[in-house]
Amino acid sequence: MKRDDIIEYSLDAHHSEEEGRKIRKKIWMVTLFLAVVTTIEVTLGAYWKDWFDESAWNTIKLTYVVLTLVKAAYIVMTFMHLGDERRNIRLIILAPYVFFILYLLYIGLVESNYVHKVWETLL
Repeated sequence: MKRDDIIEYSLDAHHSEEEGRKIRKKIWMVTLFLAVVTTIEVTLGAYWKDWFDESAWNTIKLTYVVLTLVKAAYIVMTFMHLGDERRNIRLIILAPYVFFILYLLYIGLVESNYVHKVWETLL
C-alpha cells in the first residue's frame, strides 16, 4: 500500500554541481573550524601544567569560556542559519546567551567565595 501523506522532497530539489560543491565546501569549513577550536581546548587542558605555571590557571579558565562561547555562537549561526540574517538579529539572539553565561559565571564565583568563607569560619 502506497502512502499518500509522504511528500517526496527530492523531486523539487534542482541543485547544480556548482551549488553542491559550494555546500560541501561550507560543511568542510564548519567541520575544520570546530575541530581546530576543540583541538585547542583539549590540548590546552591536557598540557597546561607543562607549559604554564599555577598562576595562569585563571587565564586558562577564561580562555575555555571564550572558546566555548565562540564555538556555541558559530554553531548557532551555522546550523540555525543565523549567519544569513542581519547583524542586529544575530546580536538580539546571541547576546542574551552570552550575558546569561557571564552572569552564571559571576554568580558561581561569588557564591563559591562565600561558601569558602563560611567553611573557613566553621572549621
